[in-house]
Amino acid sequence: MDIIRERSYAFGVSVTLASGKESSTYFNMKPTLLHPEGAFLVAALLLDEIAKLDADYVGGLELGAVPIAAAVTARSFALGHPIPALIMRKKVKDHGTKQRLEGLTAEESLDGKRIAVVEDVTTSGRSALIAVEAVRELGGIVDTIVTVLDREEGASEALAKQGITLVSLFKASDFTG
Repeated sequence: MDIIRERSYAFGVSVTLASGKESSTYFNMKPTLLHPEGAFLVAALLLDEIAKLDADYVGGLELGAVPIAAAVTARSFALGHPIPALIMRKKVKDHGTKQRLEGLTAEESLDGKRIAVVEDVTTSGRSALIAVEAVRELGGIVDTIVTVLDREEGASEALAKQGITLVSLFKASDFTG
């Protein structure tokens, strides 16, 4: 938690969140997730949670989940229980292979596979649901979102309405009191 407080937490600022809401508390996880120690620690904590899900893949929405998925897949390999990573795009590419999801070969399928969707910060759950939709369109199963930080602004309830459980390593109140 210390590395998040030092590298990713700001109070008394004025920011517009991805949800569109204004906030004086900001969590930008990228400085933590792109730091060697931060990536290692977060991956270890997330992998503990993901191991409980019996997931076939770990992945999340571009951009915030990319370093998370990469760190988790590398750590899982190092521990001898490799979990491949996926990246879900917010929208289909308009060039190249025009894929919405990256990480599978042409021969691989998500049909019936369990995917642990990860996020850096979860506010409303809207971004998480975009990732879930991308996975489900390809036959994958998602019933849990694992986030580094839950801002405690309704995501858990919104996701529950969709049959999805939100698991968080930390909550905003852990930092704000």
